[in-house]
Amino acid sequence: MIHLIDLKKYPIDCPESAGYAELVESCKARLLQEGMFDLPGFLLADVTKASVKAIQPAMKTDSYRHARSHNVYFRDKVDGLSAGHPALRKVETVNHTLCADQLGQNTVVQLYDWVPFAAFLAATMGKPKIHRMDDPMARVNVQASYAGEALNWHFDRSEFTTTILLQAPEEGGELEYRKDLRSADEPNYEGVAELLRGTDPFVKRSKLSEGALNVFQGVNTLHRVVPVKGDKERLVAIFAFFDRPGVTMTTQEQVGFYGRAFAV
Repeated sequence: MIHLIDLKKYPIDCPESAGYAELVESCKARLLQEGMFDLPGFLLADVTKASVKAIQPAMKTDSYRHARSHNVYFRDKVDGLSAGHPALRKVETVNHTLCADQLGQNTVVQLYDWVPFAAFLAATMGKPKIHRMDDPMARVNVQASYAGEALNWHFDRSEFTTTILLQAPEEGGELEYRKDLRSADEPNYEGVAELLRGTDPFVKRSKLSEGALNVFQGVNTLHRVVPVKGDKERLVAIFAFFDRPGVTMTTQEQVGFYGRAFAV
């Protein structure tokens, strides 16, 4: 993988080395303090550009345009909330998605399937192991956002969210997030409503660089992508990892997010 990743700067292939241990501890500290960490230049610059070049034609012809009005939970009903509760306020999302079964052996798929990558991520998350998703569509996605488009406020399904920014737009496209807005024991619906009203003072914004690996706790961190401006689309690879094996989407979820179900 040395031809794809800057392994001199990020020695994730050498788990017994001092450099590896220092990197993991730095990432863990940043996750705890800031709610996320990013590793600029994780993918080599020429590799990042080649990956984008390979993706763009299919993105224009084969991607699914996901345009929907939704709440942050992507569910119509949430236990304990009335239909009119401000935490269920609808937001608008528009983006375009290529699924894993449409990416062939693109760099992002090779990286996802590389065992040391998952082992490194598990170490930064303080877990003995994390598992790749069994879903042939959802395991790796590449999403595009064109001018005026963005992925709006939401919580993720998996505990941690792992992405690599492949192409930054001319303007916009930053990640906005609110660390630890909820927990397994406290859904904090009033806090969600406050954020949606635009009055939460703890929302942060992160501007990533092309090729940067980014990890944050997406299941409890409400987050969105700022709408894109300009002629250059935002492209991001999204990797799905879980703390248990065998995770797949339901057919209904596949159709909802990708417009089709995978035929086994």
